[in-house]
Amino acid sequence: MAAASLSRLSRRVAAAPSLRRLLSTPAAASSASPAVQSPPPPPSAAGTAAAGPDRVRWDYRGQRQLVPLGQWMPKVAVDAYVAPEAVLAGQVTVYDGASVWSGSVLRGDLNKITLGFCANVQERCVLHAAWSAPTGLPAETLVDRYVTVGAYCLLRSCTIEPECIIGQHSILMEGSLVETNSILEAGSVLPPGRRIPTGELWAGNPARFVRKLTNEEIMEIPKLAVAINDLMQSHFSEFLPYSTAYLEVEKLKKSFSIPL
Repeated sequence: MAAASLSRLSRRVAAAPSLRRLLSTPAAASSASPAVQSPPPPPSAAGTAAAGPDRVRWDYRGQRQLVPLGQWMPKVAVDAYVAPEAVLAGQVTVYDGASVWSGSVLRGDLNKITLGFCANVQERCVLHAAWSAPTGLPAETLVDRYVTVGAYCLLRSCTIEPECIIGQHSILMEGSLVETNSILEAGSVLPPGRRIPTGELWAGNPARFVRKLTNEEIMEIPKLAVAINDLMQSHFSEFLPYSTAYLEVEKLKKSFSIPL
């Protein structure tokens, strides 16, 4: 018994140096291996921009507000407001006092899109026009004067006559017609070729007649468009017009020796 214990002890003592070598090998290998170099830093923007004073560098990361398509270029009146996040492409005309709010897309690649005087297209609306309408009516999309189009609406090859209200999240399909002094409730769907007569309130999916509008309600329709136009002026004033007036100011400062 004692002899067996002595033999096991001797084997452990003999194995100890080899065990120590195995445990110390990774540390030694890691110390002997060369240090891992960090990747070189990316080139700075200033370095890439300094390609030359005469070289034009285009920045394609930004969103373009007006997108020309072939020979067609969107036309926006001087006092119309188009939000920086909106996109107008192709055959789009925005008349005086009209406003296109943030996130809206007016895509006139197939046909014309017209936004009349003091009309407004609110946030994230999509206006498009097809080649032709199934009803034989003009396939262009027309939003006439004093029309309010609520947020998240989809208008495709439809006609909205003056002084109407289109509730938010509504869909107007090809060939649909909304006559003067009418209201389409929020979340409604106007099928292709459907007509809303003058002075009526429609709602539902598909949209159906609800009731006649009162004179007071009809009088409030253009007032809503004017109120949104007044609100638009506060947004419009935040953007400086393109001009060279600052050059004249610099000349005056130099001529009168005014310190900058």
